[in-house]
Amino acid sequence: MRGLTSTAADARRSGNRVVVLGVVAIVAILTIAAVFLFLNLPDANAFNARVERIFVENDALTARTDIKLLEILALSGTAFSETLTSYRMVIFVLLVFATALMVSALVFLVMLITLNRRMAQIERSGIQVSSLLIRREEKTVYLNNMGFKLTEAAMETLSVLAEARMDDDVMTGAEIEGVISGRNASDCEEAAGATRIKRLRDTLGNQLVSELLVKNIARRGYMLAIDKDVIRVI
Repeated sequence: MRGLTSTAADARRSGNRVVVLGVVAIVAILTIAAVFLFLNLPDANAFNARVERIFVENDALTARTDIKLLEILALSGTAFSETLTSYRMVIFVLLVFATALMVSALVFLVMLITLNRRMAQIERSGIQVSSLLIRREEKTVYLNNMGFKLTEAAMETLSVLAEARMDDDVMTGAEIEGVISGRNASDCEEAAGATRIKRLRDTLGNQLVSELLVKNIARRGYMLAIDKDVIRVI
């Protein structure tokens, strides 16, 4: 248990470091890209400056049509300046959204990897059960104070497995069927016991809990993968 806790803590610390470094890297890269982009965008007043220069350097443009043309150029420069300003704002917003999306993707990816690692650790070490209380009359099993309502058949199967675990026995499907049905194990089919195990797992509902609680040992049979000292049957 201590080894599992230590490994999980190390995994969390490692995941936190990856998240922090990833966020810093993403922000730094996008900041550099934004600075480079904004520095290379043309000046919003560049067009107006050129038009003003034309006015200053061409005093001979006094005809009505010339003045009208210059006014149109000035208006075009103003429109260009406003458009470029709006483009800058759009680019800034897009960069902010891109940063948020990349940071979110990184966080979710690290969370998924960390969760998968923790699931793998649980699968390797099994469920850490501090108490398993079976109440026959209530048809309820309490696993680490979590209550699971069972059917009559599932309760019988779990009770048989609990009693076998307290005796350090591994039971085949035929033996489970024999104990429940009151017949000799040699007269029962292995598939019947396997069906009872499947129904027990389906009744427990949670796939992780059911698969790790009821272990299937190849060529031997079934057993509860918990310490026999924590089992109580009432």
